[in-house]
Amino acid sequence: MKSAVQSRYSNEQIAAWLRGLLTVAWADGNFDAQEQELIANITDKELAPKIKFESLEPIEPEELAAVLGKNTTAAENFLRTAVMVAIADGTYSSSEDYLLHQLCRALEQPEELLKALRHTIEHPQQLQTPSADLTKRQLDALRPMREWLDKLEIHDPRVARFLCKMIPSQCPFERDVNLFGRKIVHIPPMCKINPLYEQLVGLRFRALSYLADDCGEDISPYI
Repeated sequence: MKSAVQSRYSNEQIAAWLRGLLTVAWADGNFDAQEQELIANITDKELAPKIKFESLEPIEPEELAAVLGKNTTAAENFLRTAVMVAIADGTYSSSEDYLLHQLCRALEQPEELLKALRHTIEHPQQLQTPSADLTKRQLDALRPMREWLDKLEIHDPRVARFLCKMIPSQCPFERDVNLFGRKIVHIPPMCKINPLYEQLVGLRFRALSYLADDCGEDISPYI
């Protein structure tokens, strides 16, 4: 059963929001076929069914600000989802960092929170090495970012469905990559290399709760 709850955001805002997230996803150049298929499916069935995925183009920060507004709740909530798209694969690249800072300026959002994420650029090996646990100091540095992400308000069923689709329902399994019968790399489970994984899981739970409790939707497809 689809939601009868009125959406907080207009179709124009949702379209700009989606283009903004795609711009972030494309920022590091690692937008593979699987990611394209996933976002195309979400676009077609959940967020903006009247928009053709093939026609979507990156959006400039100023254009996004003109639609979402500057220093608004919509702008802040968009930026939270943009950060989560950037860190969803467990890494935070310099190109993603540059774009997010541009978005912060255009949307008139504080850039201070993004500084903590730069630690993952400066010391990526500490997050990607399975045997290296994050130190208390590293986690404390990310505390403001974790608290800020936890404040994302969900008031639009289209945004809630997007989050439920984009965030895995369980920690992706660790796996070995083999070439010619030999292991060339070991990829640890996402929850081990992403210091903000708990925020992603918590957000997904809140999105599910919103769809079930406030919108009366069947959430079984997301579980």
